Amino acid sequence: MPSDHMAPTHRRGDLIVAERTDGSGVRAGDVVLFEEKRWFPGGQLTMQRVIATGGDRVSCCEGDTVSVNGEPLDEPYVLGDDPVGVPDRTYDVKVPEGRLFVLGDYRANSADSRFHLSERSGTVAAGTVRGRVLDDGPSALLWPAGVAVLGALMTSAGLVLGMTSWIVRRRARMVPPPR
Repeated sequence: MPSDHMAPTHRRGDLIVAERTDGSGVRAGDVVLFEEKRWFPGGQLTMQRVIATGGDRVSCCEGDTVSVNGEPLDEPYVLGDDPVGVPDRTYDVKVPEGRLFVLGDYRANSADSRFHLSERSGTVAAGTVRGRVLDDGPSALLWPAGVAVLGALMTSAGLVLGMTSWIVRRRARMVPPPR
């Protein structure tokens, strides 16, 4: 992570585990990696949370909350329990089909959909998504470690079986035939 815009979920320097995706099947609440050249001309990947998908209406800030389809979001992941982040930045966006409305978890420090409302209502194409973060925390690093341990065990078992087979074959050649 090159910045803290997804804190407290992911902080600067954190390692993440993501699965490759073309953006199909992405749902609200998913944390995604996407490449939006209009937002970041260098073509860098950025990570943000999907708040709404095609057909949804997302709005802010009645009651200092973000709402999707008229329902206030419960956002325990937002830093400082501040879902607005930037005062006086209201919006009411109907997300076009095939597009996503994304926000950072550290709302006061994230250049997200709210700052690009003049460009396609602040949405990004689902096709710009390159990956979905598998877990919103450090436990995501446990599964690769588990796979590595399993691989080491299987390799060890293979070596033991191979050595056993070699010894049995060698002994079979050394035993003289019965007379």
